[in-house]
Amino acid sequence: MTRTPTFEELFRDCQRTAVHLEMRDAYMKSDPAFIDWAAGQALDPAERWADWHSLLTAATSRGVEVRRARIVSTPVSEYIRFEYDVTDGLNIAAGEDVRWLSRRNATDLALPGNDFWLFDSSLVLVNHFDGDGENMEVELTDAPEVAKLCESAFEAVWQRATPHAQFALA
Repeated sequence: MTRTPTFEELFRDCQRTAVHLEMRDAYMKSDPAFIDWAAGQALDPAERWADWHSLLTAATSRGVEVRRARIVSTPVSEYIRFEYDVTDGLNIAAGEDVRWLSRRNATDLALPGNDFWLFDSSLVLVNHFDGDGENMEVELTDAPEVAKLCESAFEAVWQRATPHAQFALA
């Protein structure tokens, strides 16, 4: 049996591109960082998620293009406000490019049923969440038709989406 690589290994082995499509309005509201933010506590994202920040910085420093697109309902949920608030200090600071797309502008796009990461246009990590946005499991596939669908969907969203610095929370 072949061992499934960890997320960190997938990111470290990535050579050219890593793209992430998020399509939920809330994720893991049990996350202590979200709970602290909702209670009004100040967060230093790069410190709070130091491992992620280091992993991302290492990838972008070696030339990997990392992009994240978020499809969100507007007006946005409290959780999306949280994500928006930490994006500059975490994702952008580490070299990731982030764009936002209102769900209203995604109606005519063919999208996969789940959030995913796509590494080097060939390896797809599918994220499975329960109805409350809690992480259940991940699925890894290198099926060419799945990678092609995910790449096409991501690029369609990316072309319509608004860069982070220009996205206005409604």
